[in-house]
Amino acid sequence: MMVIDNTGNRISRPVFTGSVAPIRSGRKDRTDSRQDTASVSFDSILKQKQSEGGEIKFSRHAEYRLRSRSISLTPAQRDKMKEAVAKAESKGVKDTLVLMDDLAFVVNIRNKTVITAVNSNELKENVFTNIDGAVIV
Repeated sequence: MMVIDNTGNRISRPVFTGSVAPIRSGRKDRTDSRQDTASVSFDSILKQKQSEGGEIKFSRHAEYRLRSRSISLTPAQRDKMKEAVAKAESKGVKDTLVLMDDLAFVVNIRNKTVITAVNSNELKENVFTNIDGAVIV
């Protein structure tokens, strides 16, 4: 590498005047503190979402079907539903049919969301499509 000094002479190696030290900037410290705050915030949100992960949600359509068909789930039935979803998830199922007591539910496993609900009166001669597994509890 060839360098020319301020008098026009060529210098084959650069000449350093002063000492070499890492550059320190107040801006970097502020960025680090913001990252710490953001990571703490993210960690707390992640833990909260993971603890909520076991809850089964109901789509708007499923809620409508539950109301219109007078279906109400007991806490024990909700627990059975969670177990059925966990079993289907462990087998790699994406959308499952859960048959429980005299009820049927189509559940999206990834979102843990009940898509629709059917009671015993409407189970007869019914065809369930777009499922890749079934769990009977």
